[in-house]
Amino acid sequence: MQKSSLTELAGQHLATARTASSGRSAHTVHGGHATTLRQTLIALAGGQQLDEHENPGEATVHVLHGTVRMIAGDDTCDAAAGEMIVVPDARHSLEALDDAVVLLSVAKIA
Repeated sequence: MQKSSLTELAGQHLATARTASSGRSAHTVHGGHATTLRQTLIALAGGQQLDEHENPGEATVHVLHGTVRMIAGDDTCDAAAGEMIVVPDARHSLEALDDAVVLLSVAKIA
């Protein structure tokens, strides 16, 4: 059995994101390329974004800190800490409306 503190990781990666030239920091907390489920903690400094990309499988974004906006075509969805977005099966982007940390969970299609 393995246990992680997402609160501690969020604080560490948000501090890194604030000073990184990309304005972001990420860490895989569970799984990887060889597993079906992959969970990645992503920290974004306010105003930074993950550019538009494809959905690699069923996915959710659970906001741990701050506020984010997901954009897919003409649709947008804002979410704050404690809220979760089901990622659409379409090209999408994610923007940090303020300093934000999310847990991205992806179940890859085999």
